[in-house]
Amino acid sequence: MTTPSTQRTALVTGSAGFIGYFTCKRLLADGFRVIGLDAMTDYYDVALKERRQSMLLQNPNFRALNDRLETPGLLMGLMADERPDIVIHLAAQAGVRYSIANPRSYLDSNITGTFELLEAARAYPPQHLLLASTSSVFGANTEMPYRETDKADHQMSFYAATKKATEAMAHSYAHLFNLPVTMFRFFTVYGPWGRPDMALFKFTKAILNGEPIDVYNYGDMKRDFTYVEDLVEGIRLLIDTPPVRPDNGEVPEGDSLSPMAPWRVVNIGNSDAVQLTDFIAAIEAATGRAATRNLMPMQAGDVPATWADASLLKRLTDYAPKTRVPEGVKAFVAWYRDYYGV
Repeated sequence: MTTPSTQRTALVTGSAGFIGYFTCKRLLADGFRVIGLDAMTDYYDVALKERRQSMLLQNPNFRALNDRLETPGLLMGLMADERPDIVIHLAAQAGVRYSIANPRSYLDSNITGTFELLEAARAYPPQHLLLASTSSVFGANTEMPYRETDKADHQMSFYAATKKATEAMAHSYAHLFNLPVTMFRFFTVYGPWGRPDMALFKFTKAILNGEPIDVYNYGDMKRDFTYVEDLVEGIRLLIDTPPVRPDNGEVPEGDSLSPMAPWRVVNIGNSDAVQLTDFIAAIEAATGRAATRNLMPMQAGDVPATWADASLLKRLTDYAPKTRVPEGVKAFVAWYRDYYGV
């Protein structure tokens, strides 16, 4: 396919996923040509992924490929054919709790899949390679808000361990092959078209059906809830902010830039720790119904709180996520009612 010389091409993995869909939608709106790769796995309702992908395919600048990251040679061939300017790696096996039951799927997708992507980027270097990580890598850290420069050595779940491993893998490729790499650590992302395994989706469904909701750690949990379109705005701005290897190995204070590679990790969060009970109250307000709470102990692998210091994102892009929880929850509930005809 021939494209105008000014049109940039982006490869987005996990393109039919929640964050992937909104990222592709934003890139297409900005004039990119987008190749989306998604395995369409059945971790949750495939119909939701198919619907997202079908909407993206209405744009002639979007091409979809449904296959697994870890398929040998797949990404190498795709990068050779398409030579994308930008690669955004969002595909992963997600979910803390599922990683206890099915850890091998995390090894295959998150470790092997990321390795295949790094090898393809080594052979056909993009201008900027951006990879998704997670706030879960902070693990047992108790000092908050979380800063990118904090040590993150004690992951609490195998999911978090695989994501921390991808950060280290990407750093080695950035160092060895001078690949500009930005890792972003997502916090608790929510919004329309969200994942059915996430709390907002499960709570809304149960409340509207008059069923009880499972509230872990007896409700004593805090999360940095980040609205999906705010997150995507951060990603979009970081695309044009590739890290540069420092000449003298000196890194500005507070910057997570590597002293020996064009590699940086950036938190994308709302910089606000919201109590789970307040989040539930926002769902109750948006649905107009009261929740019946089934109070339960903390689940294995989970953490009691996450809270982002997003000052580095602000410094790099002059942007800070701003959607408040009541506003974002209201948008999700409106989408849910429309999508499911409730």
